[in-house]
Amino acid sequence: MGNSASSLRERRAAATSLGLQTEARRLTAERGLSGFTIEELCSEVGVSRRTFFNYFASKENAVLGIPVHSDTTDLEDAFVAGTGALVDDFAELHIAKWERLDLKSTDAEALGRAFDREPRLFAHFVSLAAEGEQHDIALVRRRPDAPDDDLRTEAVVRVFSAVVRPAIFAYFADDSQDFRTLLLSRLDAARSVFSL
Repeated sequence: MGNSASSLRERRAAATSLGLQTEARRLTAERGLSGFTIEELCSEVGVSRRTFFNYFASKENAVLGIPVHSDTTDLEDAFVAGTGALVDDFAELHIAKWERLDLKSTDAEALGRAFDREPRLFAHFVSLAAEGEQHDIALVRRRPDAPDDDLRTEAVVRVFSAVVRPAIFAYFADDSQDFRTLLLSRLDAARSVFSL
């Protein structure tokens, strides 16, 4: 009985999160971020303001689908303890994080409309991506096989970021493609270029 109650709570939480994201994207595309309040968003979804902040830290994060509680500690700990090649394990970490997001091409379409209406939202996204890269650099440093200088550690993350972006764009263009394949094929191409 405990498992079914837990899974019901999880399904309701997922539905609430999705409802807030979907409505935040729609309202942003129609009115811009300044064109609606969190209270209006909550009213549209049928939740309280307090509930909203249990899921998202801001309207911007709701539009982007970045939850307050996104625990990937287990994945990051596995990466730090990994025994495979550093770059291979780093790719597996990002694939696992991507799979948890469960994004579809419709998400990209809705985000695109929101970005078109609200350019500062894209700036927020870029800022979060930069924070993510700094977090990843610190994570790579924790590995026993991390490069022995900061420049090479940073290069691991920056080069990987340049590889993962086009894989994400390709996935959103056609989400019937497997993200793992899209990413790893681009990573193999980058490796072949660097071996020239």
